[in-house]
Amino acid sequence: MRMIIVLIKPLVISILQLRRSLALLCLTAMLSVAPGWPAAAADLKKTLHVMLSDAETGLDPATASDASTLSINENIFDSLLRYDYLARPVRLQPNTLTAMPEVSADGLTYIFRLQPGIHFSADPAFGNRTRELTAADYVYSIKRLYDPVLRSPWLFMFEHKLLGDEALLPALTAGTLPDRFDIDTPIAGLQALDRYTLQIRLRQPDHNLLFSLATPATGAVAREVLEAHTAQPGSHPVGTGPYRVVLWQRNDRIVLEANPVFRRTIFTGQGTPADSAIMSALRGKQLPLIGRIDIKIMEEQQARVLAFLNGEFDYLEPLPAPLADMALEAGQLKSTLRQRGIVLSTAAPLRTFYLWMNMEDPVVGGYTADKIALRRAIGLAYDQAEDIRVLDHGMALAAQSPLPPDVLGYDPAYRNSRRYDPVLAAALLERFGYRRRGADIYRSLPDGRPLTLQMHSLASTTGRLRDEFWRRSLEAIGIRVIFKSDRFVELIKASRLGSVQMLETNWIADYPDGENFLQLLYGGNVGRANYARFRLPQYDRLYDQARRLPDSPERTALYRQMNQLIDGYAPWVVRTHPLEATLLQPWLRNYKRHPVEATAWRYLDIDTAAVRR
Repeated sequence: MRMIIVLIKPLVISILQLRRSLALLCLTAMLSVAPGWPAAAADLKKTLHVMLSDAETGLDPATASDASTLSINENIFDSLLRYDYLARPVRLQPNTLTAMPEVSADGLTYIFRLQPGIHFSADPAFGNRTRELTAADYVYSIKRLYDPVLRSPWLFMFEHKLLGDEALLPALTAGTLPDRFDIDTPIAGLQALDRYTLQIRLRQPDHNLLFSLATPATGAVAREVLEAHTAQPGSHPVGTGPYRVVLWQRNDRIVLEANPVFRRTIFTGQGTPADSAIMSALRGKQLPLIGRIDIKIMEEQQARVLAFLNGEFDYLEPLPAPLADMALEAGQLKSTLRQRGIVLSTAAPLRTFYLWMNMEDPVVGGYTADKIALRRAIGLAYDQAEDIRVLDHGMALAAQSPLPPDVLGYDPAYRNSRRYDPVLAAALLERFGYRRRGADIYRSLPDGRPLTLQMHSLASTTGRLRDEFWRRSLEAIGIRVIFKSDRFVELIKASRLGSVQMLETNWIADYPDGENFLQLLYGGNVGRANYARFRLPQYDRLYDQARRLPDSPERTALYRQMNQLIDGYAPWVVRTHPLEATLLQPWLRNYKRHPVEATAWRYLDIDTAAVRR
């Protein structure tokens, strides 16, 4: 048998190499640029080797909400605005605009003026040529978020905010999909006044509108490309951003190459004195600097750490907390790694880890006292301190609400009522009829049927560690739980369809405001980002009131009431806010973790003379 494997393996490798070569050749030919176009400034001799911890979903800005896909999308598609790389606190700046938008005195009308001469990459949809970006492309791209077939998790950023958008919404509120979504339906709130001028009109002031227009979800897509790939709109990404896809092996490897028609972009930004070296290195430089980004999907934590230590990747973001001992000692980089020139960078990202429970599930869902009691008991069985100490190796903060520190609206004084108390959890279950029957160590439902929970989890070492943690936690209060493992992409799909009972996940800020986290439980977002399918009119009323207000004590008070409702009805068990350590190879230059943007790829550089692979 061993001999057969030896004989077959070279053949398999050669076939894989052939397929990869053909994929690369086809994509390169498909995306070739028109003759005579000026070459990109990026150095094509330099390749940044990076890894992503989860597989990408389709590369469609309207539907992608996972960190891996957003990391790629923000480098392919251009939003109107983006963040100043080094500015803290965060600051927006023009991206495809000539200047920041003009805003009316009443805060209801915004005028955005696009830079002429920005082009989409060459594509067969354009006759193998490039095509200029126009204001109509942003109208189309934002309207796509309303398409009920897409179930965009980003619709909350515009729904019921744009003047006249009810013309796009009746099919959504009716609960049935239309025969055809007419994206050409005109609305007063979103108009291309001319080729380069976009106008947005609001029903009432929206203090987060500009943040929304800096997200990858509002990146410009080309209608011709999407209509040429209607069956799989995320399978053929074509944008105006700094990079384009030249190789895509799904769930394994993606190669980006500097977009040769990317507009001339000179770094401008503001930083603190601590950023002086990066400022000096970037000042006056044309972006991006590196010609190719070689992205590898690596879901196993240990494999990621070992690959970085072996020099295969240029940075490890973040160092997996359960494996921190492989690189850190007493919170500091091990001396052996310091001697190799490896650098430790730490940050507290705007991120929350939580367990959500499906409020429409017949076992854990519902708003009656017995269902609330079951979910609260699950929360009481969760040992947050042990989770942080053992699984996170101390590299996390205890979460009290969905809001992480440093987002607008975060209340450092707020404390939820949940605590680790398995005795109280057991008493609560007894009180509401979840009792053991005879000699059975597991509890039954109040009607006498067996109580069995099903928790979905990642098919990885991390997932198995989390499974064991929850198994011990729930069995300690007499609850049987079974686990169903799958790939991250499949978990997201199933969650949006409402076919998952319980799942641990996390949310990373798309913009630095508490609204971005509290919308995860807004009733209007069920089927999108509201995986818990939580529908509570009182919560929704508070959410609607809060989003009409700027960051203020009045709005923070509304957020407190919303957090109390989450605590009381327990659709979530809020877990932690991570403290992340990133490891950098000695040859990597200009790295600084941004609180909101997923990557720094366009700013990074490599000292090729120092590279050791």
